Amino acid sequence: MIEKIEEYLAEVKNFVTRDKNEIEQFRIKFNGKKGILNDIFARFKEVPNDQKKEFGQKINTLKQAVAQKLDELKTFSETSAVLEKEDLTRPGFPLELGSRHPINLVRNKIVDIFKSIGFAVADGPEIEDDWHNFTALNLPEYHPARDMQDTFFIEQNPDILLRTHTSSVQIRYMENHKPPIRILAPGRVFRNEAVSARSHCIFHQIEGLYIDENVSFADLKQTIQFFTTELFGKSKIRMRPSYFPFTEPSAEVDVYWGLNSETDYRITKGTGWLEIMGCGMVDPAVLKNVNIDPDQYSGYAFGMGIERIVMLLYQMGDIRMFFENDIRMLDQFKSL
Repeated sequence: MIEKIEEYLAEVKNFVTRDKNEIEQFRIKFNGKKGILNDIFARFKEVPNDQKKEFGQKINTLKQAVAQKLDELKTFSETSAVLEKEDLTRPGFPLELGSRHPINLVRNKIVDIFKSIGFAVADGPEIEDDWHNFTALNLPEYHPARDMQDTFFIEQNPDILLRTHTSSVQIRYMENHKPPIRILAPGRVFRNEAVSARSHCIFHQIEGLYIDENVSFADLKQTIQFFTTELFGKSKIRMRPSYFPFTEPSAEVDVYWGLNSETDYRITKGTGWLEIMGCGMVDPAVLKNVNIDPDQYSGYAFGMGIERIVMLLYQMGDIRMFFENDIRMLDQFKSL
């Protein structure tokens, strides 16, 4: 009898059809009142006691195989019926195309420009310690310039915080690499600022650093000149004296935007000039903090907010739009 059950198992395994009548005949043959399974169960009492365990396992295996096969045949039959009604030559539904975020678009443009003159991209953690975010950058404890970067602290004593600028990446890179150094450090930064159309507590920066022998302010100006021409198509710049704790001398960079439209008057306040970044020569104290000899090496650094550049390039008036994930705004960048 066990051999007969094996034959039934093989029959069930090899049975394939999508015809509903044949499926019903298969069900009646095995699961009907006078079907094979009921007949086998009826004969179970005739099986010798020493064979009942093996016989029972075989019966259960056959029962499960029949149930599984019936489920498969039903699914196959229903699917085939749907396909027969469908026009398989009809084009499928179009897939919605995504788009790159405008911040990523501009970030990639800036990176490509600086890569073309030898800069590499460096990265670092968004959660920083006091040394890399402040002290090594010539911002010791109680320095008044820290008040400009009212900070999100995670722990205190020792201070652990969300980085307030990507200058911390520069410190980490200089600690682990010898000059010449030529890097970009893009990424998110965090400051405790009131959210408005022009500011946000989260924004993106991209900073640059070049350290080598005999680097001068003239090299910095030439680099900035190249960058503004490539990104904005505007080559007229001016550099105004400013103050940053980690550079000396320091400057704010303005690009001449022009006064060709009402928008130009509005964003430049009628002057035609627009501030785009800060820069300067790396302070010797910063070089000493990372064990680079300031008597042998010098360098420059610069930094800008990516959102500010995006707002200029695409004439966007509210920085909050970058963080609201409004599909209507993002759809405008599908072709870029």
